[in-house]
Amino acid sequence: MPRALLNLVMAATVRIHGTPPGHAPDGSGGGFLGSGFFIAPSWVLTCAHVAMQGEGREVNVVFETGPGSGETTVAGAVVAALPERPAAEGPYATDHQAARPPDSGGWPAPDLALIRLLRPVEHPCVYVTERPGALFGGESVLFSGWTLVDGRPTRLSGRCEVMGTYGGWSDADAQIRLDGDWLVPGVSGSPVVDPSRGEVVGVLKSRLGGSKGGTSIGVDRLRSLPVPAGAVTAETDDVYQAVFHAHDRYHADRHNSPVSTDSTWADVQSELRAGAGRALSPQQRVDLLGRLAEFPPPVSTHSLLEQLERLPGVYPRDHRPAPRGWRDAVGALYETRDRDGALELVLRYCMSVIAAERPYAAPSTVTAEKSLWEWVKRIAEDRLSREVRRELTLLWHAGRVRADQAHPRAPAPADRPVRRPDERPFVLLELEPRGWERDRHDWRVGVSRPGGEVLPVAEDSHGTAFASLPSRLAAPLTEAFRRCDEPGSPAVLQVAVVRAMLGLDVESWRVPPDGRPLGAARPVVLRCSDLPPPETDAEASERLARWNRTRNALMRAEVLDCEDGLGVPVPEVAELRSMAHETVPVLCRSGAGPGPDGATGLLRVLGGGFGLALWRRPDGRRADTVCTEFHRRAADTVTGAGTADRLPHTIHELRRGVHAARTETYWSDGVALFWDDPHHPLPGSGQLLEAP
Repeated sequence: MPRALLNLVMAATVRIHGTPPGHAPDGSGGGFLGSGFFIAPSWVLTCAHVAMQGEGREVNVVFETGPGSGETTVAGAVVAALPERPAAEGPYATDHQAARPPDSGGWPAPDLALIRLLRPVEHPCVYVTERPGALFGGESVLFSGWTLVDGRPTRLSGRCEVMGTYGGWSDADAQIRLDGDWLVPGVSGSPVVDPSRGEVVGVLKSRLGGSKGGTSIGVDRLRSLPVPAGAVTAETDDVYQAVFHAHDRYHADRHNSPVSTDSTWADVQSELRAGAGRALSPQQRVDLLGRLAEFPPPVSTHSLLEQLERLPGVYPRDHRPAPRGWRDAVGALYETRDRDGALELVLRYCMSVIAAERPYAAPSTVTAEKSLWEWVKRIAEDRLSREVRRELTLLWHAGRVRADQAHPRAPAPADRPVRRPDERPFVLLELEPRGWERDRHDWRVGVSRPGGEVLPVAEDSHGTAFASLPSRLAAPLTEAFRRCDEPGSPAVLQVAVVRAMLGLDVESWRVPPDGRPLGAARPVVLRCSDLPPPETDAEASERLARWNRTRNALMRAEVLDCEDGLGVPVPEVAELRSMAHETVPVLCRSGAGPGPDGATGLLRVLGGGFGLALWRRPDGRRADTVCTEFHRRAADTVTGAGTADRLPHTIHELRRGVHAARTETYWSDGVALFWDDPHHPLPGSGQLLEAP
């Protein structure tokens, strides 16, 4: 590691200590827990298994900025941990196992934590890469942290070689495998540095007991930090955005300062020729990211992905985790083409940032827009053609006209039409039982795109135990939701199951385990993955016409299996097909049960060509239950929703009410919604229906 780069890394590396009563020999006030590093002013990044050992989520952060500077100790609080709780030990041992309670286990990946200092102090920060994870094997990486030697804290640095990954490329818990050096106790939480780029790319997570090597976590896994549930009204509402905006402003301010004489990360990166052949030099990059950090963050990950996909040849949905902030999008752009081609993409992206919708109004945004435009204009004049420069100028002036026409505190108008609810992106979860292994299931998680395509996010074809599905699916579903959700408008989760599983109460799953039930968090609908296709063209046309009618006309409910409180057989298929196309079947007493025989009534309804159906599960309901209220409320709900595209959201509001203990919604407890849009068939079904 070049001495200048090592000095920068060491200056920003810290020790994490506990805060028990008494006085530790090292003067920290608590026992040594592990390492960490300053990622932004007043923010420390470390491992969750290190930080969460602090009593009441409080720790002491100890650091020294240079030789002879003396140590500083500052109290800190753990603001976020990924995940929040430990799990069973894996094949890699983590530090300080004896210090943890015997039943605590280890922290699974990503095993990251952010600590916020409780008082202001001056300190340096590392430079964190904005690129997506790019370590696959053979690269050398460096680390710098702390350990104990004869009971006293001692700095330690070393070099490792990337051997590959531990976990699949789409796994949220993927880890980078390291070899070549001893990772001694205490170095968990240390920064992992790419020496060719001069930037931090990961965090040391674990060591191999009794041998060299261990694992690290890519810093891009911080993108999976929880997204605020409500509207974002300030930068501080979203921890991820707050930390990285502060990070980028810090480095831009110090590099552009006319009075500072200290060597900056951009200076060292230039000495390493980190920008050779790239679209941006290190100085241009740090300047750009600092200007982007002056803007309010993107409205959502989904809006950012759409923004990037309007650029030619850019496929941001291939990145996992998906870009979340302005800086992440830059990292996805400037290595996609040749040097000048990538630069043009970066400048066009900057113009889209200027014109983008804002989650909130900030007085400084107008200044930020002008500042970014000046940067774009200066860079374009040096390297791009007159034609491109003219097009960028026209974009700037068009944006000024739109801004002048808008209310001063209103978001800039989006350059896309308003879409119907059923045209918005959805998340698809497919569950498939393994016939030869009872109680185990293969699964796939994907997100929809315009045109009906479903892009994969994660999958498991090795079988997951049924009881483990909610926890195993937590990370993939969270990533998929982030790609589709808009503020105040969570995406619909479509769950595709075989007929024997239509009784699955997936709405009650808690994903993540400490979160709200899925049905209270977002609209959830069930689909049938093994429903036989229409046998004739006439049946296919009828099915399509029935769906289109519920999509465009006022729906009405029809209870099919209950009269005067007594259960009756669901009508035969021929009678069902004679019903008006705007009819939504409601099953009161023959809803899908947990076994293959429990869905007989529902399957008959589906055979009648209905794409919508409501039923309530029989769990906990006596045979003599008075159901008049259910009939009345179900009819009002269907009619009140109006059209098919609004019904999932209406049912979601009812589930939210049940979770919030609103008595007027209790009638809907256990209600399930079947949804089968023939315009959006399940992947691989071959059942796309077109109007004859």
